Amino acid sequence: MELAALAAWILAALAGGYLLITWVVHGGLATKVTRFPKLVVVGHPLAAVGGLALWIAYLATADTAYAWWAFAALIVVVLQGFLLFTRWLVGRGRHARGAEQAFPAAAVAVHGLVAAATVVLVFLTAMEVGTV
Repeated sequence: MELAALAAWILAALAGGYLLITWVVHGGLATKVTRFPKLVVVGHPLAAVGGLALWIAYLATADTAYAWWAFAALIVVVLQGFLLFTRWLVGRGRHARGAEQAFPAAAVAVHGLVAAATVVLVFLTAMEVGTV
């Protein structure tokens, strides 16, 4: 389950990286027309990468604390991701503007589903290995 969580996390990161690149290429950093707070756009992937580093540290050391800290980082990532997702949903429509409107819905769905699987796998693994 530990390696499945790692694989899911990497897949979520790849899909998220694609979305971030799409947003930047369509002027997300340069335009004022966006529903996404730039601090969250930067914080979401940074927290995810930090959590992934903690998960890799857990895999390398088998120290339970790293597993729980990785899960805590994922909670932050989930909250930020939910904010971005809801703003993306609200901003869709016929007269929608903003760099995030360039996101393919399939890429958003894949990122969200794989991220949800990651959270579940990390939580189950942390529960299995025990308390700090």
